[in-house]
Amino acid sequence: MKNNVFTWSITVALAGFLFGFDTIVINGADKPVQALWQTSDWFHSTFIMSMALWGTVIGALFGGIPTKKLGRKKTLFWIGILYLVSALGSSMAPDPTMFSFFRFLGGLGVGASSVAAPVYISEIAPTDKRGRLVALYQFNIVFGILIAFLSNYLIGQYLPETTAWRWMLGIEALPAAIYSLVVIGVSESPRWLLLERKDEAAGREVLEKIYGDPAAVDAAVAAIEASVEEEGSTESSASFFSGKYNWPITLAFLLALFNQLSGINFVLYYATRIMEEAGMTAATARASGIWLGLVNFLFTFAGLYLIDRMGRRSLMYIGSIGYIFFLSMVSYAFFSGATGWVVAMICGFIASHAVGQGAVIWVFISEIFPNKVRDFGMAWGSGTHWVFAAIITMITLPATKAFSEGTVFAFFAFCMVLQLLFVRFLMPETKGVSLEELQQKLLKK
Repeated sequence: MKNNVFTWSITVALAGFLFGFDTIVINGADKPVQALWQTSDWFHSTFIMSMALWGTVIGALFGGIPTKKLGRKKTLFWIGILYLVSALGSSMAPDPTMFSFFRFLGGLGVGASSVAAPVYISEIAPTDKRGRLVALYQFNIVFGILIAFLSNYLIGQYLPETTAWRWMLGIEALPAAIYSLVVIGVSESPRWLLLERKDEAAGREVLEKIYGDPAAVDAAVAAIEASVEEEGSTESSASFFSGKYNWPITLAFLLALFNQLSGINFVLYYATRIMEEAGMTAATARASGIWLGLVNFLFTFAGLYLIDRMGRRSLMYIGSIGYIFFLSMVSYAFFSGATGWVVAMICGFIASHAVGQGAVIWVFISEIFPNKVRDFGMAWGSGTHWVFAAIITMITLPATKAFSEGTVFAFFAFCMVLQLLFVRFLMPETKGVSLEELQQKLLKK
């Protein structure tokens, strides 16, 4: 693997940093915004807290279209612009309507990036390093989460609460502008050039930068062309649901569904509120968010290291068992009133996510769909993920009021038992298998 592959992968993966930052930065604005505009819990959770997620749903479901038509590179550039406009607009919003609108734009960027970035990296990466290179996207997500928690804490320490939230949101404009500039320097995906633009010369030129060896370039071109001949010319969203791709569609749906039924977005979005319910002061609760971000960051390193060594399925086993244990302990803590250990148990939950689902989801979904429909497949898996993220973020705050925190966490623990069964009986291993070989295996299945 030439250095070009790593450089392009880390550059494109920076979209994940903006994803993570944008997702978590709202945590610092949660209570101040609700107090400022005096909104009800339902309005606050549906619009203020969830509007970015509904934008993410749209961006994910339809992100495959520009990724396919415009190319991976142009789509990634415009994603950076969406983040930039969203950060500036939401930080200066005069009312809940404008705030929700600009948060929606940022959500479009998150959703589209969760399609375009993993697809791009999976298409330029050598088979034996594909897992860790695609997982760089997840690494940047958790790095963005960590920096957002840290940024929120520092801004909250030195600025009054009435204006701090605007700076928390607005500071994202800086990394968004930097990302939009640096992504211009990457090459287009060679598979997109060969399959969509039908430009073999340009595709070979990029493959030369990746492999350096003319024989390897010839082999890669031959494999890509053979996969298209075997699959046929189907490439529309309608043919995507014709029944031919039912197995990878089912796998992507279930993996994305279980990702959100773990409660990960509920914990990350409402971390400060959850800690306050456990008896912490507001300042201590904000500081605990830094620990959550740090644990997420460190254990993502472990996932990054292990994903091409142990495989995707093994990490899912580890993560599932960790989910079940730590979610059950958090539930017990709230039921029993022994909430002093909630932070430690939630840190364990975050670690389980980082090693398991967090490391695997974007890698696995980007691998299991054939070349001709990979963009539609990634949009399907990402869209499923974000639909359930939006629903769960919208209903969990009222649910904790209607039932209890203990009941909500017990529900998430039960769902992770179902995930463990999915891993055991349905999930295939994709480690060390080329994209074209995976196409053959999964379509036969």
